[in-house]
Amino acid sequence: MVDQDAAAKVLDALGEPTRRAVLELIRGGARPVGEIARELPVSRPAVSQHLHVLKEAGLVRDRKEGTRRLYSVSPEGVEALRAYLEGFWDTALAAFGEAATKAEAKAEAKAEEGEQR
Repeated sequence: MVDQDAAAKVLDALGEPTRRAVLELIRGGARPVGEIARELPVSRPAVSQHLHVLKEAGLVRDRKEGTRRLYSVSPEGVEALRAYLEGFWDTALAAFGEAATKAEAKAEAKAEEGEQR
């Protein structure tokens, strides 16, 4: 079962384009704030704030390495997002299957009607 509160936090966090860009930058591996900030048109403090929101949503984790902090994507947070979206996929597939079954039954009935004439 999908944790709706966790999914809501993740979706809210990803609703901001800069946060999505931050997540894209760190998906290739852990990076410090300064390195992330150099790639974006926002200040280092702004990147730190975005990382904080992403971390609160469970999408980012950090670890201390010497005097700096490295940020990386949290597989658990991404899994929560995937599970949430997969629920839509399951629903869509079920609806498609039902529609296909109805269409097939309708076609078979029409074919039988044609044969009886």
